[in-house]
This record gives sequence, C-alpha cells and structure tokens, in this order.
Amino acid sequence: MKYLHNIKHHLVVLIIFIGISFTYFSPVIEGKRLDVHDRKTWLGMSKEVNDFRKQTDQEALWTNSMFSGMPAYQISTKYKANLVQYVDKILSLGLARPANLLFLYLLGFYILLLSLKVDYRISCIGAIAFAFSSYFFIIIQAGHMTKAHAIAYFPMVIAAVIYTYRKNMLFGGVLTALALSLQIYCNHLQITYYLALTLILFSIIEFIHAYKKHEILDFVKRSGVLVLSILLASGTSFTRLSTTMEYGKESTRGKSELTDNIDNKTSGLDKDYATQWSYGIAETFTLLIPNFHGGASQGELGTDSETYQVIKRSPNAKRLIKNLPLYWGDQPIVSGPTYAGAIVVFLFFLGLFFIQSRIRIWLVSATILSIMLAWGKNFMPLTELFLEYFPGYNKFRAVSMILVIAEFTLPLLGFFALNKFLSSNDEITDSIENKQDQKLNKLSLENKKLSSIKLAFYITGGLSLLFAVFPSLFFDFVGSQDALLEKNGWPIEALQNDRKSLLSQDAMRSFTLILLTFLVLWSFVKNRLHKKYAILVIGFLVLIEMWTVNKRYLNNDDFARKSKVEKPYKMTQADQYILQDEDISYRVFNQSVSTFNDASTSYFHKSIGGYHGAKLKRYQELIENHISRGNMNVINMLNTRYFITPQGKVSKNINALGNAWFVDSISIVEDADQEIEKLGNIDTRNIAVVDKRYVNQIGDFINLDKSNNTISLDEYKPNYLKYNCNAINNGIVIFSEIYYEKGWNAYINGVKSDHFRTNYVLRGMSVPKGKSIIEYKFEPLLYGVGEKVSLASSLILFLLLIYTAFKR
Repeated sequence: MKYLHNIKHHLVVLIIFIGISFTYFSPVIEGKRLDVHDRKTWLGMSKEVNDFRKQTDQEALWTNSMFSGMPAYQISTKYKANLVQYVDKILSLGLARPANLLFLYLLGFYILLLSLKVDYRISCIGAIAFAFSSYFFIIIQAGHMTKAHAIAYFPMVIAAVIYTYRKNMLFGGVLTALALSLQIYCNHLQITYYLALTLILFSIIEFIHAYKKHEILDFVKRSGVLVLSILLASGTSFTRLSTTMEYGKESTRGKSELTDNIDNKTSGLDKDYATQWSYGIAETFTLLIPNFHGGASQGELGTDSETYQVIKRSPNAKRLIKNLPLYWGDQPIVSGPTYAGAIVVFLFFLGLFFIQSRIRIWLVSATILSIMLAWGKNFMPLTELFLEYFPGYNKFRAVSMILVIAEFTLPLLGFFALNKFLSSNDEITDSIENKQDQKLNKLSLENKKLSSIKLAFYITGGLSLLFAVFPSLFFDFVGSQDALLEKNGWPIEALQNDRKSLLSQDAMRSFTLILLTFLVLWSFVKNRLHKKYAILVIGFLVLIEMWTVNKRYLNNDDFARKSKVEKPYKMTQADQYILQDEDISYRVFNQSVSTFNDASTSYFHKSIGGYHGAKLKRYQELIENHISRGNMNVINMLNTRYFITPQGKVSKNINALGNAWFVDSISIVEDADQEIEKLGNIDTRNIAVVDKRYVNQIGDFINLDKSNNTISLDEYKPNYLKYNCNAINNGIVIFSEIYYEKGWNAYINGVKSDHFRTNYVLRGMSVPKGKSIIEYKFEPLLYGVGEKVSLASSLILFLLLIYTAFKR
C-alpha cells in the first residue's frame, strides 16, 4: 500500500510537470513552433542531406551545400542502429518540442533528488528551480536543442552513478549505462565533457571516503562496473562518436599544420577563439541577480526608462528601446544572463553552512571549478592549464558554457539542504533514548539552523541589498560599444543610467525573494509555520521567481506558424536567376550576407560559405589566408560561378575553373606553410601545389600537355560523383571538391585508385591516357562498422536492463 501511495504522489508530480511544460510553451498547443536563429541555420545547412534522405531513404554523410563540401556527421545524420533513441521518445512522452525538453529538465532532476531521499514535494520544487535556470531557456530560444537535450539527461546520469557507488552495484551500473547512453545520444559532447568533469570530482570524493573507511576494494569494484557502463553506453553511440572523433582531427577542433602564431595555438582550438566567450569575474553575480550586467546584448527597456525619455520624440522610439545594447560585460554578445535564482543561491549557502556530508564537498568543489573555468581569459592560469593538459578541453569553444555545472550543483545542494533543514529534527532526536539528551540536541539543532539561515541571509541578502542601494559604488556601466554609439548620436549617459537601474531593481528583487525565504524558514524553526506550508510557500516563490525571469528571454513572441518555420528563407531574385542554370554542380559566393556565418545560401545553392562551428580546419585557413582577401585564383578553383553582391545583384564569374580540369605543371612544396603561401602566387588553372608527402601518387610528370584532354561531371549526388574523362596523354586532373581521405574513395573504370590532396584543400588524381570513367564515392569505413557496434551494444544494454530489473 505504501508503494502504491508513493506511485500516486509521483504521478501527481508528473502531471504537474506536464502542465508546467505546456503552460509555459502554450503556443505548441496551437501547432506553432519556435522561430529561432539556429533552427533556421540548421534547415539551411542540412537542406541537401535532408532532401537526399527523403528521395532515397539513405544517408548522404557528406554535403556540398556549404564550405565547398564537408562531412554531414554533425549536421544531419541519422544513426538508426542506436536503439536508445526509442527510450528517449518514451521518456519525452511524445510531447512537442520544446515542451518535451522542459519536461525532461524537470524529470531528470526530480529523479536525482528522489534518489538522495529528498521529500517528493521538495524534489518537485528543486526540479522546477533547476529546470528554470535562465541559461537552459536561453539556449532553447537560440535553437541549441541538442545542448538543451544533453543537459536534461545530466541529472539522471549523476543519480545512476551515485546509486552504483552507494547502493546496488549491478543494477546501478546498468542504470548508469542507460542514462549515459541517452545523454551521449543527444549529441552534445561539450556537455558530456562537463558531465565527466563533475563525475571525476565525485569519484575523487568517494575514493577519499573509501580510503578513510578502509573500503578501497569495494570502491574499486564499483568503479570497475562504472567503467564497463561507460564503455557500453559509448558503444550504443559508437557510430556517431567514432566518426566525430575521426572528423574532429581534421576540423577546426583539430591541430593546425601551420606554424604561424604558435603561442596562440593548442592541439585543438586557438586560445583566443576558445576563450572568446569568457564570463567576467564580476559578471558571476548574475547567478544571484539576473540583470547584474544588463541582461541581453539586444535588451528591451520600458517607456519609463531614461533613454526613452530622451528619444521619445523620435518616430521609432518605441521600436528602438526594444533592441538596445543593455549588456555591458566582457562577452562579445549574449542573449541573456546565467541566472540560477536568488532563492537557489540562498539555499546553496544554507547547505554550505548546514550540511556536513561529503556531498557538500563535492558540490562546492564543482561549483568553484565551474565558475573559475567560466572566467576563461579573465583567469588564464587555470584556463591555460586545462587547455594544455586536460585531454579534449581545447576542442570546445565558449568556456562560459561550463557554468551549466554550477547551474546543476547550486540547486542540488540547496534543495538537499532544504530537505535536511525541514526534516532533520525528528530523525536526529528520535535516535537518542535519553529524554534530556533529546531536548539538548533539539536546542542545539535549532541553534544550528538559525545560525545557518542567518549566515546565508547575511551573505546573499546583504550583497543583493548593497547592489540595490549603491550600484554605482563598484561599476561605471560602460559597455564596449558605447564610444561608437555615442559617436552615432545615442544618449549614452541615459543608457548607462538605465543599466544602473536594471541592476538596482533586480538586486532589490533578489533581496526581497531571499528575505521572504529566510522568513519562511525562520518561522518553521520557531514552530510558527508547519512544514507543508513552508514547502508550499517556497515552491510558489521559486516558480514565480524563475518563470518571470525566463519570460524575458523566451516567450510566446518566439513562436510562429509551422509553415513559416519550415520554410525559413524566401527566395530572392538573385536566387531565382542563379537557379535557372541547369548545370549539375557549381558554387555561389554570397556577399550580401555574412558569407561564412550564414546558412541561407546553402538552402538554395552549393556555397563556398556557410554556418557551422566545426568546419574543416584547412578550409578555415583557406578562408583566412585567401578567400577573405579576394584571391580570385583560389575562388576560381572552388568553381565559384556566381557572386551575389552586397546589393543583392548577381554577377557571373566566367573564370570559374569548373568541376575538374587538367593542369600542365605541379609545384611540390615541403609543408603546409609553403603550400598555403604558394597558393597565393600561382595560376590555379595551369599549376597545382602539392605537398611532398603525396609525390609518389603524382607519378613522374613534370610538364604535362593538357591541350586536348577533356573531363566533365556527368552525375552528381552528395556522396557520389561521376566524370567522363578523355586524355590524349597521361595527365593530372584537379577536382573542385574538398579532399577528405577518411571517406572519399576514387575509382577509374571501376578500379579503386589513388588520389591526393592538392591546392591545400582540393583533390587531385593521375589519370591514364584514353577514355575512362572516374567515380568518387563517399564510403567512410567507420560508419558501417559503427552501426554494427551500436546495434550490438544497444541489444546488450536492453538485455541487461531486463535481467537486472527482473532480478530486483
């Protein structure tokens, strides 16, 4: 009966979670969808591979629609052998996105708190506090769905690992494998990396505890089970992980062969690029006060603002105040702050003073590490240590993202502490037989509770009140763009005063919430408020606090009709003109947009630009050294047939070299430095630059007669190219296709043949005299092998899950 009673409670909580998810994202009930930036760009960058999938029911694995060609592994590839995807659908209850993501946020943290024996009511409130952390909504508003999805499974993995270390080892190991499989399936390795850091800290704390208790052997056994769980979980996503790791070495996340600017380079991303989004040290206070640094880069002020009063006579005044540069922190641009919640931070400090268990050491350590690493370039000694010596850390950009750890640890310690605070009296005193000792311990515990909430209040409430009353005591509210804005006639002094007001108002808001929470807990300790009412009031305060802040950054205005969202780009006159060209393959250079940070061109054409965070490293270097500098020999070799000018007009490039061409000479160079430099000094129509490592694949040709040789592209698919070649003499052909040896295979008359890299990024091939059919097929070995491993791992995981569940 008790079991059924508990199930009823959990069902009620789940209904509450579903209700919250649909209420916040009410437009999904009307069939609307999020109309956000990254979804638009994804539709642009994935258009070719998605169309190919619909037409053939096959995976292209490569796209030519952006950056002249790149693997589609991190764009839009389905991995059908990973059966864990069906578990994800079940856990999401089939809810529409993004309501499903909010539900998973709530569900995961609820499960974690329950596993720590937290009261289900407090677990429910804690789940709301975690789920409504502002960054988790801001990334949804930006369209970072894989990131949000991966964060949602973060708590479930932690819960399973804790269960493995502290309870049933076998069942916990299987649950860990399942939860981690789901987390890895979400395909955001940066969040998975931060999860690993959190778990490493937890394991260190557990090891120290086991050492003190002389339980090292038990710790080793449980850790061994977890290692096997990690291997099994990785196996379910083996295809994605293996292809990503393979491609990562060739992408901007890999090491460059160029030797310039060596002090800024790592084995992954350049230091300045990796730390571009670094949280300011003072900006850390946004965890407590949302508008501490102004909020969003394009924030909104009201008609009562000082800036509006100055510009209200302008005919566009009400529109202008909706997109002002309110943010004045260290990062280039932000959509909003990382706000964990004033009540959450207050409860975290309560846990810091009230909780004595080893969970406190783990969570406080993880919080501090997260914050200091988020400072990035503002705390370079620690950042450089991780970039240079922690494997994989330098593969990720936007170091401020690591604050997701703090957004996890703050509410976890806070609501773990709240549970102890509201229920530990009877638990402690009932175990003491002597009535006098019970009375003394009750008094001691009451004093400890009072001192803990007072200290937490003095720190969090005191800081909030100080910033509310004296905001100008510490800051000048000057933003990085203010000088330029002032030059263009903006009322900068008024804008800075409004930034000050935003800080002061939100600081007072945080102080009020902390004060109310303090009074609730004080009343409980003094027996003036029953526990269930204390929980109810705190739950109401948390929901109102977090809901209203998140509505600043993600609200109903971000939704649009499904038909509009699914067709994000309107065809321009330039697009229509270019599409009249019926040739099967050529490229477009669109200068009317930010060429290398825009996916709209890729929606209609094969583009030399695009939008992706992990393009090929060599192509990025080609952009920096030649394309962005207007080197027409390089632009021509990329078969750039059309330019769209900044004014939106079309210009046809008659000098584009086509899909393939013969050259009459080869220039052999020693290394990448010489190769990219030489490329700026040759006529790519007649000369090809080749690294000396490929000299054996070129043959003995030095001066080649190409005058009567012909080659044409006769069939095109993203993963297949067919050429008809007629060579009067043996020759060297340069293909205007990106070289990627980990997947592209070349065939001459059906026989697999060598091809080599030339002109820094393109493919070259030695072709024989006479007529021949040349084919390129994208056949990555790891994809086929990986799908077999993924399927086997998925089946083993499900069998183990069934076995251990029945056994228990």
